[in-house]
Amino acid sequence: MNSDQPTYEELRRQALAASGPRIERADTAIACDRLVRIFSADGVEVQALQGLELTVQRGDLVALVGASGSGKSTLLNVLAGLDVPTAGSATVEGYDLLAMSARDRLRYRREAVGFVWQQTARNLLPFLTAAQNIALPMQLRGRRGRGTAGRRAAQVTRLLEALEIGDLADRRPAELSGGQQQRVAIAVAMANDPAVLLADEPTGELDSETGAAIFEAFRTVNRELGATVVIVTHDPLVAGEVRRTVAIRDGRTSSEVLRRTVTDEHGAESVSEREYVMLDRTGRVQLPYKFLQALGMEHRVAVDLAADHIEVRPDSAEDPV
Repeated sequence: MNSDQPTYEELRRQALAASGPRIERADTAIACDRLVRIFSADGVEVQALQGLELTVQRGDLVALVGASGSGKSTLLNVLAGLDVPTAGSATVEGYDLLAMSARDRLRYRREAVGFVWQQTARNLLPFLTAAQNIALPMQLRGRRGRGTAGRRAAQVTRLLEALEIGDLADRRPAELSGGQQQRVAIAVAMANDPAVLLADEPTGELDSETGAAIFEAFRTVNRELGATVVIVTHDPLVAGEVRRTVAIRDGRTSSEVLRRTVTDEHGAESVSEREYVMLDRTGRVQLPYKFLQALGMEHRVAVDLAADHIEVRPDSAEDPV
């Protein structure tokens, strides 16, 4: 392990020593504060998340992007309740992901969040029809009583129609295209009306046209079914279509792109976007690589405080000591 990297215990102490609780708004769906996840195998520690901070408001549609190994899939697994953080804090719709018991975690995965895998075959049971796959999470939830079967059938019909796959109800996965399978998978993930829907590279195995159609399905879930949606993606077309794109680098959120629709004096609409670097609670930022490369910045930079901004520039031997 690189001796310059903090150890497991150092990262854990840093996360536990946060200076006071984060104030969360009532409409916050996801809140991660100094989130740490460290894997250890054969004496080697891999720091997948290194004090990551992220807030997602209810009703948002957010894309997470980053290079392989940046930590974005680890983050998604933590949010889905499939992995347990090492330190820090993470809450999703009021669930404390570090404090849940195994039983609580199972209930959380069944009721609070939905999850869509990249591999289309992984989302569906091959021997069940589309309608049966969608009904299964409701059956596993275990609720019984008069009218339960009718409510389940109505929910299956509602989801099939919302995702425009009503004519596929009686088909098994082998009889569906990749795009159709992913639409059914989204319906399965939404079967118990979770507040949050998570998706890991849901268009990764699809062509661009089909991928665009699947993204529209996520828009439908967000807009019409009211779910907060977080998508991990390498697809620039998907990342460019959401209001907010969060980039993760080296286990931390490094930058965000925010987009909004603006109307000019002639009534024509266009999308305006702005990239921001993220400032964490210790004052750290990750400058974009393209900026560092353009100015030849490495190892050390000069920082000066102006009246209304901070100047960051390459270190120079001529600077006073």
